[in-house]
Amino acid sequence: QVQLVESGGGLVQPGGSLRLSCTASGIAFSDGPVAWYRQTPGNQRDLVIQMFTDGTTSYDDSVKGRFTFSRDYATNTVYLQMNKLEPEDTAVYYCYTKRGWIDYWGQGTQVTVSS
Repeated sequence: QVQLVESGGGLVQPGGSLRLSCTASGIAFSDGPVAWYRQTPGNQRDLVIQMFTDGTTSYDDSVKGRFTFSRDYATNTVYLQMNKLEPEDTAVYYCYTKRGWIDYWGQGTQVTVSS
C-alpha cells in the first residue's frame, strides 16, 4: 500500500521559514516525478514545485528564490524549504507522485502565514 505522509506545517509570521517533509512508503520517490502542490479553500490545487525523473526542477514563479526542493532517497523523503513566507503562501500543502496513470497524494499539511 502506497502512503505519502507530510509534516512540518504550522503557523509562522510573515518573513519566516518552514520546512515541510514528505515520507513515502510502498513506493520509491527515486522512481518517478515528485511535486509539491498547495490549495486554498474553494480553489484548485496549484503546482508549486515539480522535480522530473531526470532530476531537473521547475518552480512556480510565485515561489522562485524563496522555496527550495530537496530529497533524501536514503530515507525516501522529500522536502520543501520555504523562506521569506508571505500571507499569500497560506494553504494546505500536498506532496505528489505518480506511476503510469495512478496519482498518489499525501494527506496535506496546513501552512498559515500570519502576524
